[in-house]
Amino acid sequence: MSAKSRRLDSATLAGLGENGLIQLLTRRWRGGRGVRVGVGDDCAVLDGGRKGEWLLYKTDAVVEEVHFTAKTAADLIGRKALARAVSDVAAMGGSPWSALITIGIPPETKPQRIRGIYRGLEKLAREYDVSLVGGETTRASKLFLSVSLLGRMKTEPVLRSTGRAGDLLFVTGKLGRTIPGKHLKFKPRVAEGQWLARKGFARSMMDLSDGLGADLPRLAAASGVGYRIEREALPRNPGASVVQALNDGEDYELLFSVAPGDVRRLLSQWPFELALTCVGALTKGKTNEIRHGGYDHFKQR
Repeated sequence: MSAKSRRLDSATLAGLGENGLIQLLTRRWRGGRGVRVGVGDDCAVLDGGRKGEWLLYKTDAVVEEVHFTAKTAADLIGRKALARAVSDVAAMGGSPWSALITIGIPPETKPQRIRGIYRGLEKLAREYDVSLVGGETTRASKLFLSVSLLGRMKTEPVLRSTGRAGDLLFVTGKLGRTIPGKHLKFKPRVAEGQWLARKGFARSMMDLSDGLGADLPRLAAASGVGYRIEREALPRNPGASVVQALNDGEDYELLFSVAPGDVRRLLSQWPFELALTCVGALTKGKTNEIRHGGYDHFKQR
């Protein structure tokens, strides 16, 4: 056993953090037949069965007291559960296709609340043309939903691992102060992600779920490069500080890198009202550490 493996095995969850835990659990996984991309990206990428066609496979979960509260409107719980997975498909340039829903329910939960959750799921599914094709129900001590989503695409998926030193970094929309409501009502950037993939502007891309402070280092590490951030350039929601824009999480905007020679064309051809902001660059060496590091489920904040 290597020294790194021994460190992973002996660490606490707080010491490991989310990234370390994923390494511990998946370090022996090697993919398999038909798997182009496994652990480490927004979605797994699978052979679609025809040349140039790909399936995107994503699972995500929302848990009471972590992603929503007992007072959260039922339809918004269902909406968020599916929207999070749709956002990951968008971050690779794909189209969401079909989903399975697993729900864990405390026995005292009223049936109308569960029905409300599913109305929220159904409404978002119609908006993004997602077929709800099955799932599972189970008893649980806390309410939770787990969504398994298939997406598909006929262009090359945009990965986290294909950025290059010198690329400029862009984000869509605004960041920070999402908890006062936006995290329940955000709009997955499906059309924008598809356009960036189809036009070939995005060299690497991911969605911002844990905050720029956590997600940008993941993209840079996957691409084998460093990064720098122009903190004062960060586009912020009203009242958000720079620290909040870096670390709050739950933004669900797109982060992507662009070759310097493509930036002028990108900005002139961008067909959406949604703002694009250049927030930094990928580098040969890390020149700007992010102090707080975004949201982590296991590390103390």
